Amino acid sequence: MVVKDNPFSEIQYPDWQNEYLAALLELEPGKLRARIVEAEGAISKRLHAIAGNVNHTGERQAMADALANLRVLKREKLNHPVWEKESKPPSG
Repeated sequence: MVVKDNPFSEIQYPDWQNEYLAALLELEPGKLRARIVEAEGAISKRLHAIAGNVNHTGERQAMADALANLRVLKREKLNHPVWEKESKPPSG
């Protein structure tokens, strides 16, 4: 999906940013889940495409940030459970 009238100045990484921005800008909860899945899929596809290439450090960081933002969207807008690692092992 291409976001028209993008409020952001420019798309640096069109292989995945259009889908990501569509998820960020989606207001309807019923459509948000699908937009997030599309964005995660586009990011995953791009990560596989650049695997092993050391020249994409900035894009990798942008994708990590985008995935973190998508997790926040899922948690805050879709009530997705948070799965965080425990900082210490459980005592028993």
